[in-house]
Amino acid sequence: MKALHGIAALVLVPSVVLGGAAAADGPAPRAARTVNVTVGDDFYRPARLSVAPRTRVRWVWRGRDIHNVTVTSGPRRFSSRTQVRGTFARTLRARGTYRIVCTVHGQTMRIRVG
Repeated sequence: MKALHGIAALVLVPSVVLGGAAAADGPAPRAARTVNVTVGDDFYRPARLSVAPRTRVRWVWRGRDIHNVTVTSGPRRFSSRTQVRGTFARTLRARGTYRIVCTVHGQTMRIRVG
């Protein structure tokens, strides 16, 4: 099977509180949403993703090769360890664009959040 290469994007968008008594008292706390991203052999899936602030993004390894998740530019820097299986998660609070790459495979694996 041919390896897939893709660019993915995660975008933080502002939350909207609609009118009513809760808006006057301030927004009620919301449970954090979790979005899963598959880390396969030379791809992230989904290829593009837009998320609201406070969304937890969880990368799940499904391939046979080693990969990592490393922010190369964005409002916050983070990186996972290089691994073959397992998960890695971060809650994205800062709005902006995050450029994420697998440093093992150069520019062939990327996710942009923003």
